[in-house]
Amino acid sequence: MGHGAMAAELGRTGGGMTALKTLITGGGGFLGSRLAELLLEEGHDVTVLARNVYPALEKAGAKSIACDLCDGPRVRETIKDVDVVFHVAAKAGYWGPLASYRGVNVDGTRNVIDACRANGVGRLVYTSTPSVIGYAQEVENGSPELPYADRHESPYPETKAEAERMVREANGPELATVSLRPHLIIGPGDNNLMPRIVRRAADGKLPIVGDGSNRVDLTYVDNAAWAHIDAAHGLTSPTAKCAGRAYFISNGEPVVLWDWLNGLLRDLGLPEVRKRVSLTTARVVGTTLELAWNTFHLDGEPRLTRFLASALARSHWYDMKPAQEDFNYRVRVPMAEGTRRTADWLREHVIEASPAGVERPADASTAHPGGP
Repeated sequence: MGHGAMAAELGRTGGGMTALKTLITGGGGFLGSRLAELLLEEGHDVTVLARNVYPALEKAGAKSIACDLCDGPRVRETIKDVDVVFHVAAKAGYWGPLASYRGVNVDGTRNVIDACRANGVGRLVYTSTPSVIGYAQEVENGSPELPYADRHESPYPETKAEAERMVREANGPELATVSLRPHLIIGPGDNNLMPRIVRRAADGKLPIVGDGSNRVDLTYVDNAAWAHIDAAHGLTSPTAKCAGRAYFISNGEPVVLWDWLNGLLRDLGLPEVRKRVSLTTARVVGTTLELAWNTFHLDGEPRLTRFLASALARSHWYDMKPAQEDFNYRVRVPMAEGTRRTADWLREHVIEASPAGVERPADASTAHPGGP
């Protein structure tokens, strides 16, 4: 579809936008599946591309295709005949071999870009992460213009930063791109971030890192998904205001991290986090554990790393005005309501689902704070 036609189809008809043909990589995950549901509710045509097929999404009206993003020819064969690609898929986490992250996050993104170009896809919305700028210092009301970190302490932000650069550089006459950096996504359906934190807190293995006063942004999953839809509609051409740029996404209501988490734990009937460790001590512990894992090739993840310690102790919240002004992003679910819905889901699916209460998972490591 040409960009003139794309601009025309953005006109509103009835209560919503004209139907788009969309494809979501990683559409079976937490954010991707919610994005698929919202697009279907809006009347858009949705194809989900992931490692597996998802019968529940197919039942809701989406087409589900199994595809490995590292398989370039297969990706090129699959990503075609669509108006917008939402590239949500990624290998997340804060620990592991760099090569395993590069395969999906860098090579997979390159394959998606190549497929879009080869098949005339006009728009690409990429899911990035605020951790591309790092946690080496406090970030308060951070601007999208902040530079990438000079050095990354985790393969996840390192590879996501490389991929984001590729997406931004790919913006051109035939392909309009935009990168979104949703921060700490919470809500129903999260099987990683908050469940792991709650389990560790309940097991007494989650200390407050730092002085406990750091403020962070959180993003309710519906808002993160809507940001992608808003950006797709704002991305009318490679000369659109948001084209070739990156934007932080959140609820726009930064919270004191440890106060918020303790409030959530109280609501779940669990003990609050009381133990404290300084950032300096936490980073020393993280360095020691990283050395042990690298030296002895231990399974699983270290319970603490330098990257994780800094993310848990420092403030990181961001300016929402650029996203609001450039592609009309707006928060649909405020923080209080998002927190309530998150607590309700955790109570049913994490607390009450275990007959013996909250149990520690096999790899009881704190979920990475830098991902979508």
